[in-house]
Amino acid sequence: MNEPPPQSTPPLLQIEDLKVHIPAKRSVLGGQDGLVKAVDGVSFHVNAGETLGLVGESGCGKTTLARAILRLINVTSGRIVLDGEDITQMRGANLRARRRKMQLIFQDSQGALDPRISAEESIGEALDVHGLAGSRAARQARIRELLQAVGLDPSYANRYPHEFSGGQRQRIGIARALAVEPKLIVCDEPVSALDVSVQAQIVNLLRDVQQQFGMAFLFIAHDLAVVEHLSSRVMVMYLGQMVESGATAQVIGAPAHPYTRALVSSVPAMEGQNQRITLKGDVPSPLDPPPGCRFHPRCPIAEMPLCRNSVPALRRLGPDRCAACFLAEPRRG
Repeated sequence: MNEPPPQSTPPLLQIEDLKVHIPAKRSVLGGQDGLVKAVDGVSFHVNAGETLGLVGESGCGKTTLARAILRLINVTSGRIVLDGEDITQMRGANLRARRRKMQLIFQDSQGALDPRISAEESIGEALDVHGLAGSRAARQARIRELLQAVGLDPSYANRYPHEFSGGQRQRIGIARALAVEPKLIVCDEPVSALDVSVQAQIVNLLRDVQQQFGMAFLFIAHDLAVVEHLSSRVMVMYLGQMVESGATAQVIGAPAHPYTRALVSSVPAMEGQNQRITLKGDVPSPLDPPPGCRFHPRCPIAEMPLCRNSVPALRRLGPDRCAACFLAEPRRG
């Protein structure tokens, strides 16, 4: 499933027909019995300095896709091109050097920080790994600068994770990601575990540091309201595949794919969406996805045999706008 080609300027990140198929067992007594098609032929790009939102239900493959991009898990096939270099098969020192260009902010801020080391050492570790620490004085100065950049008092540097609130721990995670001056930060549901009031603070912080440091974000979330606030473009995933992508205002304001319409209708804050769409059934297993369009068993408009028997390709609906549906049509409310 291919996204429309990026603009003439080469993108910072280019994903081409990426697949991550994971061997699975159906029972403890059986051997290998199929493949979990967690990511199944996804293509997209992220331009320098922009934020691409990635949304979909739990289990649709968002986190697996993120970890594949960061080369934390193996890729079955496809290409990951970062800043003009194909990193899909890189290993060892070559990959470690490229990892400076991309960092990850985790969903679980508590689990992401080592409880045995202070905030200073957690941030400083990133500087040490990539040889950016310099002298001890320069290291400490850089850590203080990063703490200030994320809205924390530098005097907190010697505190341990249990001495911080959830929002403060997430700020430390952001500071650690910023430490190596990456070009891309993958944000894996960075606010979903936080209180609503703290979520707004962290989203605003991410927007501020992006403006200050100029990196790109791949922002993963299931909350469309958060994505609308932060992202310039959005990509919607369902069961390992991309089903719609385009400018955030267009996709949320006039969703073309029936799945996207259902997602938008479920958010009370979305203006212009007056009718709640309730999807029938549960998300099918990626171990045994349905034939044809993967969404057709739950789709409120799947009426043609084509929906059940053929896989819809991403269809261009306009400049940088596409949807994988035979009946795709931008529609408001």
